[in-house]
Amino acid sequence: MRLSCLPVSFFADIVEGRMSVPDWARMALEIGLDGFDISILFVSDRSAAPVGALRSEIDQIGLPLVMVTSYPDFTHPDAAQRKRELELEREVVRVSADLGARYVRVTAGQAHPGTGRDEGIAWAVEGLSRLVDATQGSGVTLVYENHAKPGAWRYTDFSQPPDIFLEIVERTAGVCLGVNFDTGNAASFAEDPVALLEAVGGRVVSVHAADTAAKGVQEAVLLGTGVAPFPALFASLKRAGWDGWICMEEYAMMGREGVEKAASFIRSTWREA
Repeated sequence: MRLSCLPVSFFADIVEGRMSVPDWARMALEIGLDGFDISILFVSDRSAAPVGALRSEIDQIGLPLVMVTSYPDFTHPDAAQRKRELELEREVVRVSADLGARYVRVTAGQAHPGTGRDEGIAWAVEGLSRLVDATQGSGVTLVYENHAKPGAWRYTDFSQPPDIFLEIVERTAGVCLGVNFDTGNAASFAEDPVALLEAVGGRVVSVHAADTAAKGVQEAVLLGTGVAPFPALFASLKRAGWDGWICMEEYAMMGREGVEKAASFIRSTWREA
């Protein structure tokens, strides 16, 4: 297992310019992570020159960029907007490849009031499949997540309900689309998080290690202090022979200390599983 981190606690600082992506990468290196993650929202200017300059800084630091999280909305009820979402996400993949990222986290889209279950699933499957086709050869692997609600969205994730998530995974079985399994969202909304993991086990490329304060709610806490069943989830992954990237979704708002404590917890729990 290799460990990286998406610094949700630092999102505002990075987006608003008080902290840079290289600052975050250097902190992750000092903490001893194996890689680091970013949101596409951290890259405000996606033209060639600034992206190339950022790649040079990342290379000089020497810590790999593992995952870029993104937020495509393929379930929008407006067909023209769904087309725009596809083009925007193709740009995200291009930028991520130029930065040297291994994975791009993708989503189905929002639970728009005007989007029904069947049509939403169909639109999500179509959008995700077309995105995979359009970005083949980029060197980036797309990983689909059972998400909740990013700050960039108005509504919750359309595929937050486990049955919808599973159907989209099943209907993209013939597509080169991996799964980024989110432990916090599973703990919040799945009756049995381990069963949900095992239902998509063959597709799991990466794991978003997140935690939540209680069942049925999305309230981020320091990893290991909430209800996510990490020992059981990690034991299931080990039984299946999985040995990939665990990307911590760190949102304890404790600064560097939160990342350090989360990393220590994940590593010790993985060893003991």
